[in-house]
Amino acid sequence: MGMINQQVTFLLVEDLERSTRFYQEAFGLEIVLDQGDCRILRVTDTAFVGICEREGPRDTDAVLVTFVTDDVDGYHRKLVTTGVPCEKDPQLNATYNVYHAFYRDPDGFLVEVQRFLDPAWPQTHSG
Repeated sequence: MGMINQQVTFLLVEDLERSTRFYQEAFGLEIVLDQGDCRILRVTDTAFVGICEREGPRDTDAVLVTFVTDDVDGYHRKLVTTGVPCEKDPQLNATYNVYHAFYRDPDGFLVEVQRFLDPAWPQTHSG
């Protein structure tokens, strides 16, 4: 059996253009594949967010999208300045040993921006 080498989290949204613009502007994600009613945006070399326009009810509290960064406070300033609703300001969560904050995207999905403080978390290296 082969190894899993990529990951996509799909969100079902009301307005494809609005949601695409949000993830591009708020997090700097780029579209890597446009499938018409679905768009896939790159988070890292192997992780993606898929946005698909769908009608009907959705449980926005059933999904949590987490972006991992060393600059939680920088993202907080940017997101709050641009009017993104903040659910919880940046703070330490001792239970999980993370520093994080929570926001709502235009469809009401919860978006977490966090930094792992646990040295056991695999670190990435750029360059």
